[in-house]
Amino acid sequence: MKQILTVALNTFRESVRDKVLYNLVVAVLILIAASLLIGELSINQERKAMVDLGLSTLLLFGYLIAVFIGTGLVYKEIERRTIYTVLAKPIRRYEFILGKFLGLSATLLVNCTVMVVALIVALLYVRRPTDPSPLGILPAAFLLYVELLLATALALLFSSFTTPALATFFSIVGYLVCNFTPDIKLFADILNVEAYPSLRLTQVILWTLYYTLPNLTNFNFITRTAHGIPITGEQFGLACVYGLVYLCILLSLTIYVFERRNFK
Repeated sequence: MKQILTVALNTFRESVRDKVLYNLVVAVLILIAASLLIGELSINQERKAMVDLGLSTLLLFGYLIAVFIGTGLVYKEIERRTIYTVLAKPIRRYEFILGKFLGLSATLLVNCTVMVVALIVALLYVRRPTDPSPLGILPAAFLLYVELLLATALALLFSSFTTPALATFFSIVGYLVCNFTPDIKLFADILNVEAYPSLRLTQVILWTLYYTLPNLTNFNFITRTAHGIPITGEQFGLACVYGLVYLCILLSLTIYVFERRNFK
């Protein structure tokens, strides 16, 4: 456990020093400030506009941090040849992967916290007596953080066996596909396999993708929260368990690939 925390701390420090990280945070704060202006332009819709834009911004820029930093976590160590020094120490490969994941997760947590605090302050500024409490956005924000953890794990998986450019491409494509899994199932269901038997294989592939890939729409309650509809305890709990299961699967795959990689 000590080795994992050491790697996580070093990863966190490297991520915080990354100029891209600071640029993204500044951009997020600017966009949240812009939401104040948009709210002023929307009659009696200040809260809705701000929550919608604020949480969407959190997700977008959080994802950019997860991908553009996550895809280079392992490759940088290999390119600099520091991986040989690290693995020569009393540290197992799975500890290295878990440490990298926890380090970037901590970085995302800090940045998401900054974004959420800024959004809550902005909501307090424009709050009307009939508006729900600004703290009502916390469950939705946390589920978005869980979604970002899955994006981080996916980026780390690809970075464990390919270059940052390819890992970034695969991560973006994978993320987009995981956001459209309900549409994949819908398309599979409407295929007329009785009239066109040749489409049976396509239907099976689509169903397999639907039941195998994580459905990231399960974590997105932005529209619901923007309209002041609270997330129920059951919805929140099921989404967290769902995310934890897929997180364990992705990290296990990453460890499996990394354990069998030859650095010679």
